[in-house]
Amino acid sequence: MNWLEVVGWIGSVLVVVSLMQARVLRFRVLNLAGAAIATVYNVVIDVWPFAAMNGAIAVIDVYWLWRLLRERHDEAAYEVVEVAPDDAYLQRVLDVHAADIARFAPSPVVRPTSAAGAAGAGATAAFLVVRGDETVGVVQLRDEGARTARVLLDYVTPRFRDFTPGEFVYRRSGVFRERGFDRLVVEPLATNRDYFRRVGFAPGADGTWTRAVAAA
Repeated sequence: MNWLEVVGWIGSVLVVVSLMQARVLRFRVLNLAGAAIATVYNVVIDVWPFAAMNGAIAVIDVYWLWRLLRERHDEAAYEVVEVAPDDAYLQRVLDVHAADIARFAPSPVVRPTSAAGAAGAGATAAFLVVRGDETVGVVQLRDEGARTARVLLDYVTPRFRDFTPGEFVYRRSGVFRERGFDRLVVEPLATNRDYFRRVGFAPGADGTWTRAVAAA
C-alpha cells in the first residue's frame, strides 16, 4: 500500500466515523474532513464521479458548519420556554434521557408534584430550551431562600452538546429577577465545570459555584 492509498483510506474512515456521531457539530467536522480528503484522492486517481460527489458533500458540510457556528450564540435560533415543574412533557423528556442525564446532573433529577410549584423556599422552576420544534435542553432550579436559586439540572441533548443552549436561560435575567433571585448556585461535576464557567459561574472556596443575576 503506497501513501496515496493510505490517504484514501483515511478519508473513508473519517466519513464512516462521522456517521457514528450523535453530536451534530462533530458529525459535520469529521464528515467535512473525510469528504475533503476523499475529493483530493479521487482527483489524483482520476475518478471524477466520486471526486464530484465528495466535493459536493464537502461544500454542503461547510455551509452547515457556517450556519451552526453562526447560530451558536444566537438568541433568535433558540427559545426558552418556562413550564410547570410537573409538566407532562417535561417529565417525558426527563424519562427519555434519564440514563444520559445521570452523567451530567449536578444532583439527582427532581420530579416534583404540582404542589412543588408554589412560591417560596423549596419551590422549583423548570425551563425548556427549544430550537424550532426540537427540545435541546432542560434547566431546573430550586428556591434556596435568601434570594438564591440552586441549579438542579442543566442538561443538553447529545445532538447539541457541542453548543451551550442553556446559556439562553441565564441570559434571561428578568426571569430570575421576577422570582426575587439575586444569585444562582450550583455544585458542578468534574465533567461539566467548563460549561458552567462558560455560562458565567465562578467557583467558590466551598466547592459551590455562583453566578450573580444581572439587573433586568
